[in-house]
This record gives sequence, structure tokens and C-alpha cells, in this order.
Amino acid sequence: MKHKVSSMSMGQKTYLQSQKRNAVLIQISRFLIFVFFLIVWESCARLGVIDSFIFSSPSQIFYKMADMIRDGSLFQHVSITLAETLISFALVTVLGIAAAILLWSFPRLSAVLEPYLVVLNSLPKSALAPLLIVWLGSNMRTIVIAGISVAVFGAVLNLYTGFCETDPDKLKLIRTLGGSKADSLFKVVLPSSIPLILSVMKVNIGLSLIGIVIGEMIGSKSGLGYLIIYSSQVLRKRYILKRCDIAFCPSLLCFR
Repeated sequence: MKHKVSSMSMGQKTYLQSQKRNAVLIQISRFLIFVFFLIVWESCARLGVIDSFIFSSPSQIFYKMADMIRDGSLFQHVSITLAETLISFALVTVLGIAAAILLWSFPRLSAVLEPYLVVLNSLPKSALAPLLIVWLGSNMRTIVIAGISVAVFGAVLNLYTGFCETDPDKLKLIRTLGGSKADSLFKVVLPSSIPLILSVMKVNIGLSLIGIVIGEMIGSKSGLGYLIIYSSQVLRKRYILKRCDIAFCPSLLCFR
């Protein structure tokens, strides 16, 4: 018996070690792929395979990032976008779960509203953001609403579908034992849907960021979206000057 226990513990130890080695190997492989990508990108830029003026290079990005860190502009824009994204993500999570619970609790209401949710979810959110700017003005509240609009409808539909797919035998057991709708919700539906809720949250954090950046690109003077638009405009002007071979002077444009 002692020999069996010792053998099992050794087997478990070997298994855990193999799992640990596998995890380390995965992390190292991810890092090496990233480093390989950076090396290829930098080499192509330096050898002229790609135009470094258009595609930049890791070294140029690093130097520019260092400059923005020194003057504090990078942290300013990142902090604004991060705050707006977290607010949008929190509201999407709360509104999505609450709306899905409401639709699950009232089947007739869900039958009426489901087509509208599908249509709203299919709308191009980049086209909706300018309307929000016109309706609500250019401010942080509008940017947050733009972020919510990108993720909330899909979250409601996914969560509601998951709630409806709860094991019917468990729900029947609750009703047989005299449980109410609230008992079914809090003791069966929500606990069994925790993996789904976490999965939807993983998607929503990315969608919220996309919505925030879209809103900042259209109607904001700060944040990563504004930084992208500003940088693209500067790049476009410099590219035109480069193509036309124009020397820029402080007061006028002088042709060489």
C-alpha cells in the first residue's frame, strides 16, 4: 500500500513538472515569435524592403515613445483612454447582464425586442459615432456612450441566448420543489452562466476600447484616438512635402 501511495505521488509530481515545462515553453515561444517579428520588421526597414517613412520601424517607434514619455504626453493620452474604456466596460457589463435578465424574465418582451437588438447590433458603429457627437456634443460622456454602443447589444444577445440554454431539467426541478422565478435565476441560471459572462466580458473590454478610440478619433482633443488622427494628419502633410520635394519654412512653403 505504501509503495502504491509513493508511486502515485511520484506520478503526480512528474505530471505537474511536465505541465510547468509546457507552460514555460509556451511563454518562451510567444516571446521568440514577437522578437523575430521585430527583427524582421527592423531589418526590412533598414534594408529598404519597406518604406520606413510609411511603415516606420521598431527603433523609430521606441525613440518616439521615449520622447513622449519624457514630455508626459503619452501617459496623458493613455490615462484618458484607459479611464473612458474602464467606465464604458463597467457600464456595458452591468447593462448587458441586467438587460439579459429582463429579457429572460419576460419572454414576450424578448420576442418583441429581439429583432431590434439584432438590427442595432449589426449597425456600423463607426457611422453611429458621428451622430452621437452631433446629438450630445464633444465631451467625455459622448465618448463613453460611443464605447457602450459598440459592445452592449452584442453582450445582451449573447447573454440572453446563454440564459435560455440553461439546463431545462434543473429549472424543472426548481419549479417542482416550489421555487420561484427568482430562485431559478439566482440558483441555476446565473451560476451556470458564469463562464459565459466571463467570456463575454473578455470580448467587451476589446470592443469598448474600439468604441472609445472611434469616438476620440471623431470628436476629442485627447486620448489615443485623437493621437492617431493627429499623427496621421502630420504624416500625410510630411508625405506630401516629401513627394513634392517642398522645403517647409516657418512662414511659407518654399519650392527648391
